[in-house]
Amino acid sequence: MRREIPSLRQEIRADVLTAYPEFAPVFTGPQASHIDVAIEQSLTAFVDQVARPSPPSPLRDEMFRALGRTAAEQGYSLNALRGTCRIGTRLALHRAKKVSRHCDLSPLFMLSFADTLFGYVNQLEGLAIEGYMEGSTTVEDDQDGLRRRLLQLIASGTTAHTSLGELAERTGWQLPEQVSLVALSPGARPARTALAPDVLVDLTDPQPALLLPGPLDAVRRASLEHALSGTLAAVGPTVPLATATDSARWARQCLALAESGIIRDGPVVHCENHLLTLLLATDPALLEQLARRELAPLDGQPATRRARLTETLRVWLATRGTAAQIGEVLHIHPQTVRYRMRNLDATFGPQLTDPDHCFATEAALRALHLRRTAAP
Repeated sequence: MRREIPSLRQEIRADVLTAYPEFAPVFTGPQASHIDVAIEQSLTAFVDQVARPSPPSPLRDEMFRALGRTAAEQGYSLNALRGTCRIGTRLALHRAKKVSRHCDLSPLFMLSFADTLFGYVNQLEGLAIEGYMEGSTTVEDDQDGLRRRLLQLIASGTTAHTSLGELAERTGWQLPEQVSLVALSPGARPARTALAPDVLVDLTDPQPALLLPGPLDAVRRASLEHALSGTLAAVGPTVPLATATDSARWARQCLALAESGIIRDGPVVHCENHLLTLLLATDPALLEQLARRELAPLDGQPATRRARLTETLRVWLATRGTAAQIGEVLHIHPQTVRYRMRNLDATFGPQLTDPDHCFATEAALRALHLRRTAAP
């Protein structure tokens, strides 16, 4: 079994994540390496015990108590913890059967092996439950920690599993039908007293956030403005609970655009007012590629001339106005506009009458204009 351990560890990891997606932050976060080590060491220790029976290692015992404590402190259910042990047992036994067929081992030996495996996993599960109970005692008084965990689960998209409902029940928080996620600038310290008691707050994350349950009405907006008191923040659109991760993602993108000066109506920015800007500005590399393709006919022009023609083209696509109207926007003479438009017509040809090209060109030019006019 020794050479099977690395691939078996990966298989257990993948199956646990499939069965319990709420464990994704643990398997991908700062603790990921510790989890991988714990799985691998538990498998190695079992194979060692089969080969050379010996008393259990105190280090192994404490490792599994620590895993149980962590599960409790982070708000995972005891059923989920037990379920991961069952998944590991099932996969390990399945792999052992494959090896036994390859090595032509007797059914009697495999029966003994399976009994030993079940006994070993029962030990590990007992240690993990012991740690879970210790952690639960600590967590009972840490309602803020449970509410933070609840916010993290919802923002990461883990809204379909029963653990979310269990955690909400433990915190006395009623699961809403709709939510709005609010992204805060690092170091933000909103006034808790100005927020309603049902607002979830996580200021420990590198990307601090709030969760507003229910409709984002005028009362919510006013209390949020008061609580943030000038802190830069972005409010994601109100979405169904199951798609809260979209609201969180858009809020963070909107906050980044506000920090870069592309969006300037803060300090509290509402994504609903900037959906087109979000669409145009959240993939700069792709927009550069689009602009390079659509503006290729201007490649041979000197930089100054290219800039003038590009700006004239942007205003014409945005307004489809007369030479006088475009000249008023650009602060130039209408005759100059007509001269530039003749140049553009000669340079782009049929591209300026093709709806798809016009739409792509306008999108690229709007995005470039947003970036150029961003506040410092």
